[in-house]
Amino acid sequence: MITTLLVANRGEIACRVMRTAKALGLKTVAVHSAIDRDARHVREADMAVDLGGAKPADSYLLVDKLIAAAQASGAQAIHPGYGFLSENAGFARAIEAAGLIFLGPPARAIDAMGSKSAAKALMEDAGVPLVPGYHGEAQDVETFRAASAGIGYPVLLKAAAGGGGKGMKVVERESELGEALASAQREAQSAFGDSRMLVEKYVLKPRHVEIQVFADQHGNCLYLNERDCSIQRRHQKVVEEAPAPGLTPELRQAMGEAAVKAAQAIGYVGAGTVEFLLDARGDFFFMEMNTRLQVEHPVTEAITGLDLVAWQIRVARGEALPISQAQVPLNGHAIEVRLYAEDPDNDFLPAAGTLALYREAAAGPGRRVDSGVAEGDVVSPFYDPMLGKLIAWGDNREEARQRLLAMLDETLIGGVRTNLTFLRRVLAHPAFAAAELDTGFIPRHQDVLLPAPGALPEAFWQAAADAFIQSEASQVRGDDPHSPWNARSGWRAGVTAETELHLVCNGVERKVRPTGSAQLQGASLFCRREFIREETSQTQPESPIANKFAPTGVQRRLHAIRQGDTLYLEWNGELHAITRFDPIAAVEASHSHHGGLTAPMNGSIVRVLVEAGQAVEAGTALVVLEAMKMEHSIRAPHAGVVKALYCTEGDMVSEGAALVELEQLATGGGEFGG
Repeated sequence: MITTLLVANRGEIACRVMRTAKALGLKTVAVHSAIDRDARHVREADMAVDLGGAKPADSYLLVDKLIAAAQASGAQAIHPGYGFLSENAGFARAIEAAGLIFLGPPARAIDAMGSKSAAKALMEDAGVPLVPGYHGEAQDVETFRAASAGIGYPVLLKAAAGGGGKGMKVVERESELGEALASAQREAQSAFGDSRMLVEKYVLKPRHVEIQVFADQHGNCLYLNERDCSIQRRHQKVVEEAPAPGLTPELRQAMGEAAVKAAQAIGYVGAGTVEFLLDARGDFFFMEMNTRLQVEHPVTEAITGLDLVAWQIRVARGEALPISQAQVPLNGHAIEVRLYAEDPDNDFLPAAGTLALYREAAAGPGRRVDSGVAEGDVVSPFYDPMLGKLIAWGDNREEARQRLLAMLDETLIGGVRTNLTFLRRVLAHPAFAAAELDTGFIPRHQDVLLPAPGALPEAFWQAAADAFIQSEASQVRGDDPHSPWNARSGWRAGVTAETELHLVCNGVERKVRPTGSAQLQGASLFCRREFIREETSQTQPESPIANKFAPTGVQRRLHAIRQGDTLYLEWNGELHAITRFDPIAAVEASHSHHGGLTAPMNGSIVRVLVEAGQAVEAGTALVVLEAMKMEHSIRAPHAGVVKALYCTEGDMVSEGAALVELEQLATGGGEFGG
């Protein structure tokens, strides 16, 4: 009997699991680290238990504390979510030994399939085609060097005990293997508590197609169609869709039956995903099996009308699967995008900070948002930077694509850099619209998807100045639309149309004279405002302004939202944060750190690879920073001599903190590295 469920995870998956659990009448228990005590998943749970610590190793990866939390709260079952301990056989055994129910497969199945190496050996015995590789127990660098030479470069290093791109490195040549293997092992140990690796041939231009399988405790097993997850960066999925475009019914059946056969061979129970590489000829190769619920499960729910978390709970209760293979629905098409706190303009480095502005797309038919944050929440450097997922369904792929683009347009985020604009570019790209998909999609179209940031035009600055003036005036005028305070005559108390504003956006400072009358180079800036009175909010009064700016007579809707001292203005699909500044104070406070390399984000120093006085070449790795469960190398932007080190291994550093001072041998100033 399950009446209370503990979710041993955080973020959007914890919120999503609790939503279904509550719908089924269950009480929910959240666990959290010390810095997650006010997180959304904690706020939404019926009960919460503090695990302490900050890093996963000090909180969400502590098996004993998680089980103690379940026992103390009266939970009979634990849902692991994904990531963390979701594919840890020891965790599953400990839960069972404590007399609790694990909402996942038996530990023996995790042992067999949760380890990529063991899974590949099992599939090889079963005759399932594999990508050439080494999946053995020996983990020394010379073994990997010999295996890689036999396979042929490029090769792909992968963590044996987890996924999500953690511990995954592409190695182009033998000289890179040692450093890449050591870094991948550290990432795997940090993310999964297991540093074991495997290596396999890096297949060029493959599609990533996976099969959702589900099994009960009565020997029944079926597949719930497939998903295409080929749009990836850094080996992490960015866009997923179901069904896979262009997949024939015959190929779907062949892959589905192979996936079911694999699950049945190990006595699988619950939700699982068998992942394949699919080449242009229609040949597929087994990659791995994820013995858990996948991040992208909502697209499968959208095309089948099924709730997979509800199925997990019912199967754990001992119920049989409610339908047969022939009854599995396949209706329409669904696409999902992953919304990350990261900087696409800086190699997708994770971003940390406070979500000063966070507005989700409106719910409706064919529209779903699974998120784990809310406005005012802090994005921590200790965890995966995914904020949530946007899912759209349509009768066909194009309808789903257009609906998802509309949802992205409605999403507004300020205070933290995100991949929101990047996602729009991916979905709007003609090659994506034509379903020309493979895992090299993003690098191949990089020039369009990741254009070099350009200077903001004069029209942007004038729109910003007018919106600033109107948002400031809104704090002293009433809500009456007929009030003289709302007239756009160019006159404001203490503010005239001749006032020059000193504005700063994206590090660029401009002196701008607002038009006052809202006439911008022959165009019009129309403002419609909403106002939240201070007494209804604990935060500063907020002035959202919907702007229509028409440089050529065609009006388009922009978003401008004032929060505190910051104005967020949308321009070309991207939200820009604008503040006013005192130019005199800015000059006095300005300084530069000649030759300094700074931390690109909050994180911890895991390796210092150089010493003071050491000569280095351009591109040499100087410091390794760990943030959001991944490692990032700070490299020399030019040849020089390490003049000083400002960090040691184990240090926690903040974004912008000086790490290394590098003296350039030739003439030239210092740069930021990353």
